[in-house]
Amino acid sequence: MNEIKVIKTKEDYAAALILIESLVDIDPMPDSEEGERLALLTTLVRDYESRTFPESLPDPIEAIKFRMEQAGLKPADLIPYLGSRSRVSEILSGKRQLTIEMMRALEKGLGIPAKVLLKHPAVDEDSFFNNWSKSLLKDMAQRGYFGAEKVTDVNSGTLVKSFFFGGGVPMQLQGMLRQSSYRSAPTTDKHALAAWATRVMQKAKTVKAVPEYKPKTVDLSFMQELAKLSVDDNGPLVARDYLKKNGIILVIEPHFAKTHLDGAALLTYERNPVIGLTLRHDRLDNFWFTLMHELAHVALHYGQEVTLFYDELDEIKGLDIDSKEKEADNLAGEALVPTSKWEVSPARLVPSSLAASSLAKELGVHVAIIAGKIRHEGGKYYYLNSVVGDAKVQHYFSNENSN
Repeated sequence: MNEIKVIKTKEDYAAALILIESLVDIDPMPDSEEGERLALLTTLVRDYESRTFPESLPDPIEAIKFRMEQAGLKPADLIPYLGSRSRVSEILSGKRQLTIEMMRALEKGLGIPAKVLLKHPAVDEDSFFNNWSKSLLKDMAQRGYFGAEKVTDVNSGTLVKSFFFGGGVPMQLQGMLRQSSYRSAPTTDKHALAAWATRVMQKAKTVKAVPEYKPKTVDLSFMQELAKLSVDDNGPLVARDYLKKNGIILVIEPHFAKTHLDGAALLTYERNPVIGLTLRHDRLDNFWFTLMHELAHVALHYGQEVTLFYDELDEIKGLDIDSKEKEADNLAGEALVPTSKWEVSPARLVPSSLAASSLAKELGVHVAIIAGKIRHEGGKYYYLNSVVGDAKVQHYFSNENSN
């Protein structure tokens, strides 16, 4: 196996590019030996390029747009290379980073050199902190995000930047800007999502005595055992403690206006995955499904290229849900109500409290979870209102919810 060394000459550079191409062809897992070699080589190549010809390579997104203009391509024409229509939009707007698989497809299909696609996109970080909506800044100030400082037109950008970096999470900020997955409506305020996620990470840093998370701890069996805690009188709090014992931090932070955020999985910390919930719907069934959905991201996607999943879980017309979200939905549903049990249960056909209670007892979970399943599957959200409406959750976290 070729030795990896600092790139000092054109010959070293050429050899590194050949080695990168060979590694890209096998598409290694990030935590494998080949994946680590690919990451290290990419870093060395970028360092050499920045020192040797910093202006010679175009920004990868601009290179894609230039190639589109040359070939008369529309964004929809990139779907075969980048995935869904929403994924194309996120790539072209700089909200999502190119993956190795995408780079390989673009190089082969559109002839864009890999060395161009490997280059970091140009990001003007200071511009990110400016021009935030006044209503969002007001809400952030009311929540104490800026301490005692008052927001003005002059200092708003400085305060926003201080908020992000004052929490000691600059690497996590990079992840939010470049490696985030948005299951959200086009009208959702992305600034609000980034501010919310940063606050969640800041809160997570204050949680003490959390053991290191052991990869693969969360699986279907783990989630099913966790679901059984829902029958406890203090189920949500017991669940939070159980997660903490297993190295997972649960944080509650209300959503902002112009978002419909239910929760997020923040997989940016090496030691501990963080799950943030908004409790936007004050219902126990929503709490448990959202928690399970984010845990599913931990089970399925921890250690992969996407490190932050924003989830607005309500049905949004026209929203193109990607495969990772569908996987998380399926695993969360199976953890709460196994398909094998649901298919043969009277609750699938009869939306009654008796049928819901019977299945809940059989599975060892709270009846509100079954009621939520009945309402969702039938599309009739007036079913079992008394069961779902009486199962509140926000009062468990009154201290966290008050910021």
